[in-house]
Amino acid sequence: MRRLLAGILLAAALLPAGCAHPRSGSLGPAPTAAPPPASPAPSPSPTGSAGITPTPSGPRPTPADTPPPTTSSATVGTINLELWFVRDGRLTPTRRTRPSTVATSRLALTELIAGPTRAEAAAGLTTLVPTGAEPVGVADGVVTVRLATVAGDPAARRLRQAQVVWTLTQFPTVRRVRFDPPAEGADGPVGRADYADLLPPIVVTSPAIGQRISSPLTVTGTADVFEATVSIRLLDAGGREIATTFTTASCGSGCRGDYRTPLTWRVAGEQRGRLEVYEVSARNGSRINVVTVPVTLVPAR
Repeated sequence: MRRLLAGILLAAALLPAGCAHPRSGSLGPAPTAAPPPASPAPSPSPTGSAGITPTPSGPRPTPADTPPPTTSSATVGTINLELWFVRDGRLTPTRRTRPSTVATSRLALTELIAGPTRAEAAAGLTTLVPTGAEPVGVADGVVTVRLATVAGDPAARRLRQAQVVWTLTQFPTVRRVRFDPPAEGADGPVGRADYADLLPPIVVTSPAIGQRISSPLTVTGTADVFEATVSIRLLDAGGREIATTFTTASCGSGCRGDYRTPLTWRVAGEQRGRLEVYEVSARNGSRINVVTVPVTLVPAR
């Protein structure tokens, strides 16, 4: 009897534990070893836009003027440069395609110093930018260019400055140029507007001299001509006119405007040709302010 009573009491003591709500829950992710301490990041050593280490108080140059890396990443892809040379005492643009680089201002100045190609020289282009011209820094949209003083008449010196200004301000990081030592008549930063009077009445920005072109072609440029009317014709290797058109610039007769127009033609085979962009004289109907662009005509596919 005593054994039976003890068994009943033991069962009664265990019954609440068996009826209680079970304790459950996620144990979470399995523990992992603590990550190794991160090594301190190396402190960068800034360099100037022309490979010159700037002083702490100096302006920080933008990547547009840093020297190209020595690795192959500096030449991945290409870049189109617009270079401004001199023809008949006026600024004239042409283009180059070169391997990509972050040192765009240095590359452009190097191309100006090297001068025109044979085709461009044959078309009358020349350069006045002397050896040794180089960018030394850029900040707040102003690039400083070291440009040696070269003997010559004031008009030639101004054309030299204009070549540099119009070429470097094609880049989005450059709006104006400061010359070191200060250029005559340009003590502070200067921009394109300071040399706009050195442009010819008609400027052709496309096609470029020596370019291979096929139909249809888009002719572009700027002009300051009578009633803003720009006339265009294309001649083949025999001097025969194979296409002609005209367009209207966005401004004219005392102001400079942009123009853009398509041109179509047909040729039987690849050959040399020339594009002529001009103004028709209001006095006698002759072609004036003619800009000639030698090209290579390629049959359309």
